[in-house]
Amino acid sequence: MIRPGKGTPMISAHSDMTIRDIRVTMLRLPWADDPWLKGAALGATRDILICDVETSGGVTGMGYLFVFKPAMKSIAACLEECIIPRVIGKDATAIEAIWRDLWTATMTYGRGGIAAMAMSALDIALWDAVGKRAGLPLHRLWGHYRSEIPIYGSGCFRGAGGDGMIEKALHFVKQGYKAIKMQVAHVHTPAQDLDNVRRMREALGPDIDIMIDVNMGWSADVAIEMGRKFEKYDIYWLEEPVPADDFAGYQRIAAALDMRVVGGETHFTRYDLRPFFLNPCLPILQPDPMRGGMTDLRKIAALADTFGITIAPHLFPELNVHLLASIPNGIWCENMALIDDLWVDPPEVANGMITAPERPGHGLKFKEDVLKFKI
Repeated sequence: MIRPGKGTPMISAHSDMTIRDIRVTMLRLPWADDPWLKGAALGATRDILICDVETSGGVTGMGYLFVFKPAMKSIAACLEECIIPRVIGKDATAIEAIWRDLWTATMTYGRGGIAAMAMSALDIALWDAVGKRAGLPLHRLWGHYRSEIPIYGSGCFRGAGGDGMIEKALHFVKQGYKAIKMQVAHVHTPAQDLDNVRRMREALGPDIDIMIDVNMGWSADVAIEMGRKFEKYDIYWLEEPVPADDFAGYQRIAAALDMRVVGGETHFTRYDLRPFFLNPCLPILQPDPMRGGMTDLRKIAALADTFGITIAPHLFPELNVHLLASIPNGIWCENMALIDDLWVDPPEVANGMITAPERPGHGLKFKEDVLKFKI
C-alpha cells in the first residue's frame, strides 16, 4: 500500500490503471452574480465540458474544458466518436503514448481546433488520475520548483469602459495584486484606448504593473503606432496585438517596440507555436492548457526555457498553477475569476501570489450543485 496525501483514500500499490470507462458531461450554467464581470461580453451562460476517466482499480481522473464559443457539443461528439473508442482498455499511465496515438489518428481533420480540445479534456483527466494514483499533486509529480507564483488580476473588460476598467483594477489592487490587465481595441477608437491607458496609469500609480490585451484587434501597423504611444505609461506587455497566424506581424511589432510583445493563447500545441521558437521575438508565451492538454503544455514550457522564454499561461489558474510550480521559467498566473465559483476548494490566492495545492492530482472538484445544470 502507498500512503497518499492527507485526506486521500488508500490505493493499492498494484491498482489496475486500465481505462474502464470514460464519461462526458456537458453543463450550461448561469454566470456568478459578480458585479466585476461587468463588460465581459461573454454571453448569457457558461459552457463546461467534463471528462471523467475511470480505471479498473477504482481511480477516477477528471478533466474539463471551459468553452468560450458555442462548440461544446462538437467537442463532445469528437470525444465520443474519435477519442474514447481508441482509449478504452489502455493503461491510464501511458499518457505520452495516448497523446501521440490520438494526435496521429486525428491528423487529417485535427492538428488543432475541436480535435485538440477533445484530446486536452482527456489529457487533463489522465494526469489527474495518475496524480491520484501516485498520491501526489501534479506539481510534485512533475518535479516541484516552488509553491507560490505571482498572479495578476485579469478581466478589466473593454465593455465596462474606462471608468469600469479602472474600478476593477483598483479592486484587484485592494486584494494585494501587484499587476492587472486591461483591454483595448474592438469597441474603442485608438484615441479612446490611449486615454484609457493614461487614466489607468494615473489611477494605479507607478508601482502596479499594467498589461494590455488587444485580443488580436489590430494590424501590425496600428499595433506599432499605438504601442509607441503606450510606452510612456510604462506598460508591462502588449498582448495578442495581431491575429494568431500573423507571425510576420508579431516579428515586426516586437522589433519596433521597447515594451514586451506577448501571445500564444490562441495557438494550438507546440507545433502551432514553432515560429516563436525559430524566431524567439516574444519574451513571454501564453499557451492554453485546453489547446493541447497538460502533456503539450509541459513541452511548450521546456522548449521555451531552452530559448530563454518565460511562460504565463492563459487563464485557468487552478490548473496552470501546477505547471508553474514545477518549472523554472513560469513567470505569471492569470486570474479572471470566470469559474472560481464552481470549485469546492480552489487554490489559495493572497498578496498577489497563488499557492499550489498539495492535494493529489490537480486537486479540483466541482461543487455538487454545479452538476444540476447538465444538458
